[in-house]
Amino acid sequence: MTEAMPPEDVTPSPLPPPGTRLLVTGAAQGIGRAVADAFHARGARVCAFDLSPVPDAPAGWIVARGDVTRAADLETAFARMDAVWGGVDVVHANAGISANKPTIELSEEEWRRTIDINLTGAFLTAQAGGRRMLAQGSGLLLFTASLYHAVGGAGRAGYCASKGGVANLARALACEWAEQGVRVNALAPGYVETALVADLLARGRLDGAAIHHRSPQRRLVQPREVAAMALFLASPAASSVNGAVVSVDGGWTANGAP
Repeated sequence: MTEAMPPEDVTPSPLPPPGTRLLVTGAAQGIGRAVADAFHARGARVCAFDLSPVPDAPAGWIVARGDVTRAADLETAFARMDAVWGGVDVVHANAGISANKPTIELSEEEWRRTIDINLTGAFLTAQAGGRRMLAQGSGLLLFTASLYHAVGGAGRAGYCASKGGVANLARALACEWAEQGVRVNALAPGYVETALVADLLARGRLDGAAIHHRSPQRRLVQPREVAAMALFLASPAASSVNGAVVSVDGGWTANGAP
């Protein structure tokens, strides 16, 4: 994937070019799977990385089982891409967990696990993919942050801390890598209709009525809507979008209503 400027009379495409080489973590379900499917549908070559099995992966995908907190697992996945496709163009550090509970009840193990997966895992993914994209002089590193990178929430200490770190990591790397041809951005989804959110709602860890009231669109965000923004950010049309944390939350954070 190159970032060559189009002629002035040509509107850049809002989609990544066919053949784009993508690695996405947390690809077994939710946002990660939606991103993998959306890129695949537009001719991308997909490496789906997850600790869990990736169901019904299309022919031609590289399916890499591994843990984002282990640099060796990530290196193995990227090495497979190097061998099969000669590198990587888009790296989406998406894997994450939530631990919604009162802070004084949050164990040290739960805190460390949230930080390790959400923030350290994002860093290790960025580092392994960044080495390759910097060497080739082009690429996009994309993180999944959250609406909670910018606001707080009761019972979400570890999640807020980790996602705030992810957003600022994106900004730092955007400044560091821009001159070498690598853009870095983050998505900040709202409450997305995923298995994770469904589980939290079912266990009473989230208040569905409150979420519905706070969102101006009065609904959950769909995974495909987050994937659509990922496609745009990987496209020539977004060639000057760098260091951005892009909200995909239906107006949730914009709404100041209690």
